[in-house]
Amino acid sequence: MTPSLDLTTITELPTTTRISLRTADPAAVGATLGIELPVMVGVREATGARTVLCLGPDEWLLQAPEPDGAMLAALLADLAARTPLSAVEISDREVTLALAGPGVLDLLATGCPRDLARMPIGSGARTMFDTAQVVLTRKGANRFHLTVWRSFASHIRVLFDIAARELAVGL
Repeated sequence: MTPSLDLTTITELPTTTRISLRTADPAAVGATLGIELPVMVGVREATGARTVLCLGPDEWLLQAPEPDGAMLAALLADLAARTPLSAVEISDREVTLALAGPGVLDLLATGCPRDLARMPIGSGARTMFDTAQVVLTRKGANRFHLTVWRSFASHIRVLFDIAARELAVGL
């Protein structure tokens, strides 16, 4: 855990199974996985430890505990024989950082163009932080998860450290 000058804490979360889904039949995929695929961009659904975030008109990010990966892959492979879909396991491609604390909105505003204060709790969105594409999920009033490609993670951490120091000077 890296404290950021009392503004917020940044913690790398444990690895989860992440699957990038594309389909024209979200109902069939949802029924197979046991979780409804939302059809509105930015909406996130959760069933138990599984979550699915609608990133585009035909694109979803499925997250589940790491031990569920093989079972989900098998379910999706079986479904793909009957329903057009693309399911790509991307777990190793990304890392997720949990950001929490009273300064989290200010910290994220240093690199993200979105008005995150207006983002509903429980929703998510693909956006940019500096030059890196990220997926932000709002977990609470002062809590976010930021998922970024592993190759950009150190860049994002450096930017957070710089921003935290600059924000602390301004207090």
